[in-house]
Amino acid sequence: MHEFFRRGWTRFPHDPVLAGWLEAAVPAAWRAVADMANAGWMRCERTWFAGVNVLPNDEAGAVAGSGPLRGRAVAYIEQWLGLRELRWDAGQVSVIYPGYPRPKKGESEAAFRYRRDRDAAHVDGLHAVGAARRRMLREAHAFVLGLPVIPTGPGASPLVVWEGSHEVMRAAFGEALDGVPAERWAEVDLTEVYVAARRRVFENCPRVEVTAGPSEAYLVHRLALHGVAPWRDGPEEGRAVFYFRPLLPGPATDWLALD
Repeated sequence: MHEFFRRGWTRFPHDPVLAGWLEAAVPAAWRAVADMANAGWMRCERTWFAGVNVLPNDEAGAVAGSGPLRGRAVAYIEQWLGLRELRWDAGQVSVIYPGYPRPKKGESEAAFRYRRDRDAAHVDGLHAVGAARRRMLREAHAFVLGLPVIPTGPGASPLVVWEGSHEVMRAAFGEALDGVPAERWAEVDLTEVYVAARRRVFENCPRVEVTAGPSEAYLVHRLALHGVAPWRDGPEEGRAVFYFRPLLPGPATDWLALD
């Protein structure tokens, strides 16, 4: 499992503890997808329900009587990442449907090409701020944890990770933020640094498609460049994954300093 620190991601096999949690969580997720209050999350000409923070779990990860979120992946996070006091964010329920991607409303042609040709590759927590959409660190996530919900094959818009990209990003952001007080990191425009680092990643880091089934899990490093591949084939109901991105409990500097 220590490949996580080298590659920037790892996958966990079938977990009966996680399977029990999903029995309670999945019906709650489908209710959230069907809830008209969440209809605004349907994007890309109805080929992607983004569903950010729509899973109604509490800070222990419990949802609809499931009990706290536990299992192999959580145990790994606690032991090897040293993160034992996490407050789980409300999970994302991301559902991709056949035909993804199609243009998102208001999306420029260049942005759509990037989504289609580069898997919308990104590092979480860097928000597009203001009318000019300048990239700034507004959320220092601890990691990205993906929990697949529907059995699918490799053609159903799998997660994409660029292996080793977390160290490229760490070096680039570290140089840009060197000497800046941590309390001001959220004010620093990282756009050019981010774009240049992504270019180096595309040129030098292997692009890997990650697939997993229900009761399995995958963990992605908080600094790793990752995205979603276009749909090639799969079930008509699409593919669904829960994503959790809890914030680091410590100082902002941990975003770069921790392994």
